[in-house]
Amino acid sequence: MRLVLFDCDGTLVDSAKLIHEVMVRTFTHFQYAAPTLEQTKSIIGLTLDIAIARLQGKVHADEEAVTMMAYYKSIFLQTRSELGFEEPLFDGIREVLTLLEARDDLLVGAVTGKSRRGLNMIVETHQFGKLFTVSRTADDCPSKPHPAMVTECCDESGIPPSRTLVIGDAIYDMQMAKAAGATAIGVAWGYAPVADLLSAGADAIARTPDDLLRLIG
Repeated sequence: MRLVLFDCDGTLVDSAKLIHEVMVRTFTHFQYAAPTLEQTKSIIGLTLDIAIARLQGKVHADEEAVTMMAYYKSIFLQTRSELGFEEPLFDGIREVLTLLEARDDLLVGAVTGKSRRGLNMIVETHQFGKLFTVSRTADDCPSKPHPAMVTECCDESGIPPSRTLVIGDAIYDMQMAKAAGATAIGVAWGYAPVADLLSAGADAIARTPDDLLRLIG
């Protein structure tokens, strides 16, 4: 058996537009200059308080970042419900997940900087059912690139990191995978440049969702 762990934002769903809009509204509310879309994309994958702190140029999340995180969470659902701020699956992802779910030699899981509520919304919205046998979110573990999300999923599933693949679009996903001793597969359709994924330790790059089937084997 092998374990395949997917990041969510930028890997399965195209959520940058939504995350950026909520981030802009949050920074504006606290009378800070709004981040650019590229700046927002660069922090997607981190736990929210750390992401906000990074956008402010801070090394660590402080009390203000935690307060801003609470505001972000308070307006997220309303913003998500507005026209044009859905979190659609990337083209081809559903077909790949359907094929992986049907295999009896793989378990599929999720490792995401989303909250547990956020992951549950994705599962419900896209009718993933019981696709994710194991999962870890920002509510469960330290922020990526800490390896805990991966190692805890491995412990729960009984599959070692050496037989685990982590699939993501962020440098934090690649760094997390390598820190855990897992294989790191970067995706080219997400928010980080391929060169950055390779520099962060990616063992391979999927240029399209179909490439994942070949790389997983």
